[in-house]
Amino acid sequence: MSRKRKPTTSPATEDPPYLQPGSRVEISSNDPGFRGSWFTGSILKRASSRNGNPNKFLVQYTHLFQDDAGTKPLKETINAVDIRPLAPRERARKFKFAEEVDAFYNDGWWEGVITKELENGKFHVYFKRSKEQLEFGEDQLRLHREWVNGSWTPPLEEDEQVEEKVRTEKEVKSNKGKTEEKMSNNTITEKNFKSDKAVTEGGMESNKAATQVKLESDNAAKEEKLESDKAGNGEKLESGKITTEVKFSEGAHVEVSSDEDGFEGAWFAATIVKALGKDRYLIQYKSLRTEDDTDFLKEEFDILHIRPCPPEIVVADQFKKLDEVDALYNDGWWVGVISKVLSDSKYQVYFRNTEEEMKFDHSELRLHQDWIDGKWIAASQALKS
Repeated sequence: MSRKRKPTTSPATEDPPYLQPGSRVEISSNDPGFRGSWFTGSILKRASSRNGNPNKFLVQYTHLFQDDAGTKPLKETINAVDIRPLAPRERARKFKFAEEVDAFYNDGWWEGVITKELENGKFHVYFKRSKEQLEFGEDQLRLHREWVNGSWTPPLEEDEQVEEKVRTEKEVKSNKGKTEEKMSNNTITEKNFKSDKAVTEGGMESNKAATQVKLESDNAAKEEKLESDKAGNGEKLESGKITTEVKFSEGAHVEVSSDEDGFEGAWFAATIVKALGKDRYLIQYKSLRTEDDTDFLKEEFDILHIRPCPPEIVVADQFKKLDEVDALYNDGWWVGVISKVLSDSKYQVYFRNTEEEMKFDHSELRLHQDWIDGKWIAASQALKS
């Protein structure tokens, strides 16, 4: 009789706790179309260093599979810089306009900005990279955080404080509703006699009208439910499409962005040379020159990669830690986060796309703003609220 082999587990390593075998983590990807997203998984083991990179790990995804049936979890070898612990999440939180959030969509967490709070308790979320706007429920969102130098920024809010805040807001709304209901009941009592008489005289006509209204209301409710069900899954809404009706005239000062590797998230000052048809323009950079250095570079861009120059927000004193800023570097504005306030009006800025930190003077920074649906939104305000 053959002996059964005892199950074995990978031995512990000297790596940080979250990189130990069996640890649950989040994994990012640099593949086109997936940048800025994080997928949950677990560490299987440290990968072999034969390929020249000793800092890689074999991971297994939680929601991504090798087969269509969903029976074989996908396994990949990932660089340590693309792995982080599971992001913390408050048990209860009241989200606000302009907050940076992660939305759970297509089996992963995607970074976006809240652009609208809806009456049904859902939110419109705008995704900078794909330039799309989708609708999500509160349970599909979490506050966006960065894993910087072994800690989360911004730090996790105390659950008790958050729950107390949400409870207080609900009580205020409830009391307000009761007061309005009481006043309304008094008004109804005074009008009961007149109302009964009017109903009796116009009963037939009223019933006919009520039936018609009910039919229209039911149809509208069905359509609204279908749209709401789509939104619950993070599907794109007709009303959520980003408008592109902004037109630029020749000579207008603008900023342009590129999707090329190494340039994501950067905006460069330019001037509109001329329109090239529907939603396309020829622009000339203000600081990038041609290879022979004889003139400023000209390129074609579609309107989704062009925006007006953002309005100046004066920071009289100094920027604060966790402020989201644009840093002037290599002739462009690159979005980052203040990770440390230094002396002499200098700051350490962390760049998410490259996971690098650099030092900048106060004069080389500006508060970050997003051009969404024809309006400027300063997302950094959310981190300080």
